[in-house]
Amino acid sequence: MTMQELDSIGFLLGSTYRRVSNMFAARLKEYDITPEQWGILYYVCAQEGMNQKELATYAYKDQPTTARILDVLHRKGLIQKEIDRHDRRAFLVYPNEAGRELMKKVHALEAQHNEEMTKLITPEHMEQLSQLLHELRSRLEPS
Repeated sequence: MTMQELDSIGFLLGSTYRRVSNMFAARLKEYDITPEQWGILYYVCAQEGMNQKELATYAYKDQPTTARILDVLHRKGLIQKEIDRHDRRAFLVYPNEAGRELMKKVHALEAQHNEEMTKLITPEHMEQLSQLLHELRSRLEPS
């Protein structure tokens, strides 16, 4: 791999994401949940009654991946699924009490993790980074 390849935006974004995600994953181990599962559970709790397609859109994941994560969360007893009365092919997803309890515990852990990550650079750089990443992501959205 050349130095130019190591400086590519894709490599920098990917390697940084993996490092931050791996650190968060290590903290989540005691709760038996992965960052990917946490992300889906977050949206399930934030917007109860969404269907799988909506969850996939919010979480920036494809539908098959979202379905697999929902199956795991269901097996762990963190969510419940109900058939959508308006579309019998779809189901709506709700957190159950165990899911809500886990969300409270892990949400505090995630906030602490984010705070530690943001302390690694100045507040001004953090604001710039956030703006740039939001701009890049919005320009990459399908038209």
